[in-house]
Amino acid sequence: MTTQAEHRMPTAALPADASGLLPAAEPIRFLDDDGGPAPGDAHGRYQRPATELLRQAYRAMVVGRRFDSQATALTKQGRLAVYPSSRGQEAGEIGAVLALRDTDWLFPTYRDTMALVSRGIDPVEALTLLRGSWHCGYDPTTTRTAPQCTPLATHAPHAVGLAYAARRRGEDTVALALVGDGGTSEGDFHEALNFAAVFHVPVVFLVQNNGYAISVPLSRQTAAPSLAHKGVGYGVRGERVDGNDPVAVLAVLGDAVESARAGGGPVLVEAHTYRVEPHTNADDDTRYRDHDEVEMWKRRDPIARLEAHLRTAGELTDDDVSAAREAAEAFADDVRTRLGEEATGDPADLFAHVYAEPTAQLREQARWLAEELAHEHGAGEAR
Repeated sequence: MTTQAEHRMPTAALPADASGLLPAAEPIRFLDDDGGPAPGDAHGRYQRPATELLRQAYRAMVVGRRFDSQATALTKQGRLAVYPSSRGQEAGEIGAVLALRDTDWLFPTYRDTMALVSRGIDPVEALTLLRGSWHCGYDPTTTRTAPQCTPLATHAPHAVGLAYAARRRGEDTVALALVGDGGTSEGDFHEALNFAAVFHVPVVFLVQNNGYAISVPLSRQTAAPSLAHKGVGYGVRGERVDGNDPVAVLAVLGDAVESARAGGGPVLVEAHTYRVEPHTNADDDTRYRDHDEVEMWKRRDPIARLEAHLRTAGELTDDDVSAAREAAEAFADDVRTRLGEEATGDPADLFAHVYAEPTAQLREQARWLAEELAHEHGAGEAR
């Protein structure tokens, strides 16, 4: 006969003290809103990133913002079908990329195109999805970057699965999944956290909490103390960071990635930031937030804060700033020129890469299309 005690969870599977899973009471900060030192020892256990890494982040953020504004303009010109801007979230976008090694994997959302180009992916290939051509314009395998995910949080279990498989192969690969605050309300997100914790998977979840899931404010998403607290129930360590403080973002993400790599298990990081632009070009953000709120967050600009910090420390000169801006303009000019060209494609691509072995139905459809194109070509020659 089975006793009641035999039905209990083995105590060894439960942490003796869950306090190590709890995020900081306030988001980790190194900088105040003007780029000066944050009051007190707010960052605690985290070390200031190396100067060269901060300088690299500054350059990438300047280029990234200019790319973002160029993509927004191209959408208004009809060159892109849609573009979700990440202006104001540069610290999280760039910080996620710089925290990873080339052998690590990035799992982006639809808003993270800036992160893709910062990782070295050709901007035209990165924008192919948003142009309405193909499903993914770049090679995920060679770039170690998963296709951009439009459905909320469906990529989170994929990140966990890849990291789990890599660990079983003896690799030291870490997967980093970018998630929006709205994505934390999806079942896929919670399933990913649970699996990652149970199997101690080397994965980092970066939630860029920009205040709104389209028009739904955070207060309508959750009643939890913070999104970082959601990890506690699954046994995942959580942390909160000022997502507009690039120094803090790099410090916290660098620690999280290396902790996961060293066998510390998954980490959930919530970056408190703000989406300055509308959700996409199809969104009227004036219907759900006011001008004063947007202007308040603009004063917490991550690029201005990092620039002020590096200038004060004597680690950034006028020449450095000019060089970053010139590189950004050259990058934007290249994107504008190449996306100004009309896209060309082979209609037969509709059937390519759907299945490893095309089904009978696909083969029949491909034949119909080929016959139709041949007929149109012949009719054109007759005229």
